[in-house]
Amino acid sequence: MASRKSGKTTSSRPAAQPAAPKYLDAKRGVANWTQATEWLRVRGIEDIECITPDFAGVARGKMMPSSKFTSNTSLSLPSAVFRHTISGEYPEETGDFRYDPLDGDLKLMPDLSTLSVVPWETDPTAQVICDMVNTKGDPVNYTPRNVLKRVVELYTERGWKPVVAPEIEFYLVAQSDDPDYPLQPPKGRSGRTITGGQSYSIAGVNEFDELVDDIYDFSDKQGLEIDTLIHEEGPAQLEINLRHGDPIELADQVFLFKRTIREAAIKHGMFATFMAKPMQEYAGSAMHIHQSVVDAKTGKNIFSMPGDETASDAFFHFLGGMQHYVPKALVMMAPYVNSYRRLTPDQACPVNNAWGYDNRTTAFRVPHSEPAARRVENRLPSSDANSYLALAASLACGYLGMVNAIKPTEPAYMSVNEGSIDLPRGLLEAVSLLESEPAFAEVFGTEFINTYAGVKRGEFETFMQVISPWEREFLLLNV
Repeated sequence: MASRKSGKTTSSRPAAQPAAPKYLDAKRGVANWTQATEWLRVRGIEDIECITPDFAGVARGKMMPSSKFTSNTSLSLPSAVFRHTISGEYPEETGDFRYDPLDGDLKLMPDLSTLSVVPWETDPTAQVICDMVNTKGDPVNYTPRNVLKRVVELYTERGWKPVVAPEIEFYLVAQSDDPDYPLQPPKGRSGRTITGGQSYSIAGVNEFDELVDDIYDFSDKQGLEIDTLIHEEGPAQLEINLRHGDPIELADQVFLFKRTIREAAIKHGMFATFMAKPMQEYAGSAMHIHQSVVDAKTGKNIFSMPGDETASDAFFHFLGGMQHYVPKALVMMAPYVNSYRRLTPDQACPVNNAWGYDNRTTAFRVPHSEPAARRVENRLPSSDANSYLALAASLACGYLGMVNAIKPTEPAYMSVNEGSIDLPRGLLEAVSLLESEPAFAEVFGTEFINTYAGVKRGEFETFMQVISPWEREFLLLNV
């Protein structure tokens, strides 16, 4: 209403409030500690999970009150965290595998660009992914996130920027606390146990509507972007495709997606497993990786020639590097004894190092695409792989191909998944191949190779202590 006494026109409307800073609305990531403090306060966050992936991709770290997190508290983990096996044991020192004699601390350095809520917690909780540094603040080069950063930096030094898009397969299984009992498919909303042969079935996905809704909801609250979700061939086997982007950001997303999917499954009375081969009669689970490389300045895909947009030398050399080096780096993409049960013929999985155009029987498939989207799909990694190490290995092999101008074979136009297997047949062979390739010292670092190889040999020795049902069935009375 206007005032008539003063002769001036005034408004009774309240003054407009300044808009809240955009970072307060961000679901994922802030720029600095001042923003982090306010972001946490606005959401009423009580606890912070400071997490980092170990060699298995398991979240290790510390939880603390948010007030302590924002007070510049120093966070540490013992170095032995990155030297124990998936079963929690510590291998004997062998060869170049050694422990820090003091078991000194490594510091957790929060990457605030990864700050997000933990939507399945009942109390307001946030999480942040951390890098590992030593007491001087230098990166600990053998830790998984830093291994990937090292590989990405090699691309940066050449003026290149790698782009990736992972596809993650996993099974939903009925809950069981007996590891000797074979895994079974769960019951869906129809009340019936799910069967195989459900590739791309919408009805198959709909059997788990409420669980899928929670996966989408949990993901959205963390700022994680799902591109598509489909039902795969196996019973209750699903696949999530992520949108393409920066390798470190995508590795972070896979790391968090695995946590998210497991939590959603438990909420609905099931387990989600990323084992490469959880059920012997059904196909295994892969983590296919789509890869391209762009010029850092122009953003143009260097796999395509400017002008006529035909495939470039860089594209073919990338493929040559994949063919030459991936079999030697396979243990970073197939890290367990179980991983090699997936890599068998007639299981919808390549067992070769061939490449081809839209040929799913090859290890390295080139999908049909526009020249700007020309890419290479690595179909060998299994879903049990640590996303940071699998991406680092795959990108490193392509990088070595480009810098060394390695020529690929001719493309395969027929099925190449029959006959001999052109890959390591087991964990120990794969470990030896990783250690024997001199070029890997540059791209991964000798400290990582020595530490990782020691842990993998330790896991194999632990596995060898277990007597399998096959041995009891066929050896008990026949030998």
